[in-house]
Amino acid sequence: MSLKSDVLQIAQSAREASLKLANLNTNIKNKALLTMAEELLKNADKIKKANKKDVETADGKGLSKAMIDRLTVSDKVVKNMSDGIREVAALPDPVGEISKMWKRPNGLLVGKMRIPLGVIGIIYEARPNVTADAAALCLKSGNAVILRGGSEAINSNLAIAKVLQDACKKEGIPDTAIQVVPTTDREAVLEMLKLEEYIDLIIPRGGEGLIRFVVENSKIPVIKHYKGVCHIFVDESADVDMAEKICFNAKVQRPGVCNAMETLLVHKKIGKRFLPKMGKKYQKADVELRGCAETRKILSYAKPATEDDWSAEYLDLILAVKIVKDMDEAIAHIAKYGSLHTESIITKDYHNSQRFLREVNSSTVLVNASTRFSDGFQLGLGAEIGISTTKIHAFGPMGLEELTTQKFIIYGDGQVRE
Repeated sequence: MSLKSDVLQIAQSAREASLKLANLNTNIKNKALLTMAEELLKNADKIKKANKKDVETADGKGLSKAMIDRLTVSDKVVKNMSDGIREVAALPDPVGEISKMWKRPNGLLVGKMRIPLGVIGIIYEARPNVTADAAALCLKSGNAVILRGGSEAINSNLAIAKVLQDACKKEGIPDTAIQVVPTTDREAVLEMLKLEEYIDLIIPRGGEGLIRFVVENSKIPVIKHYKGVCHIFVDESADVDMAEKICFNAKVQRPGVCNAMETLLVHKKIGKRFLPKMGKKYQKADVELRGCAETRKILSYAKPATEDDWSAEYLDLILAVKIVKDMDEAIAHIAKYGSLHTESIITKDYHNSQRFLREVNSSTVLVNASTRFSDGFQLGLGAEIGISTTKIHAFGPMGLEELTTQKFIIYGDGQVRE
């Protein structure tokens, strides 16, 4: 069979499976999820053996240590995948939920009910744990899933998916509810993106290049998240000790992720009190600072920031720093250079905190907390399928509810339209 027909067969069988999944009882789905979690632990050695092939290949190609770290599946990673699936099983099932009901003057009772999206295609890079997270979230929300991971993780992804498929079969659920595209050929992605008749939504997870490629070639709606240019604004009323703690965490705790802070905005009235000590902490952590002219008057060792720095997603120990004259300038800067991902304000002023929440247009906005909390697990969604910076149909971290839509349901007793 040709690659085109192989991908078509995967999509058709996923569509058939989705029709059965949509009507599954919550208890059946939860039982399948718990079986999946248990089977991952039982088959840890098989998964690690497959992963070892991927890691050896990646090492031979000279991939970075960070990439190999994300690619490696240890006992801890398997346990985390298993625990994540158990957490999804414990979450409320959104499918079938009636969100509201209202009565029309003619007696019709109108409501809205949550239903699955159908078939979800997920295109992602070298993170084998995504295979388990995505499969669990899609199953619980009644969706079939087609997974196309990066070529670096092909053996790992196939091994994990096989365990999950076998667990589904044990519980009477079609194994085609969870499928991995079994080829590293990029043409398979292009074929997948044409199948709007069978696939309802595409979620790409990875770098900006991958996401732009998917958006440019897809006939299917795409959840977009190009990059995370996240800001923290230290207001003039900020508690300096709190600001130091939060700003250090947001940049240093894990700099290579999309919810790490990339630009620090500081009110001019607090700059001389806040920046010297903050700068020393960053220096000790090997953070390279790139500052505006006013910043460099306080931190002479900061490199001059260029226009490109304000829109950069470094994913590294590099931070752009800008002193602003007031909140108006901070909000305007975020609107111009931000990516609609995550922003935070550090302030003791209630009015300023509420204004920031209202006027900053990003998918997650925080007050007196690190940007690192922009994460489905941290926000109580269980695992997350990704983060959307597109306002339709989901915005921000996506959990179970974001993998559903709503249909109208109407009760009548013989009404006809005049």
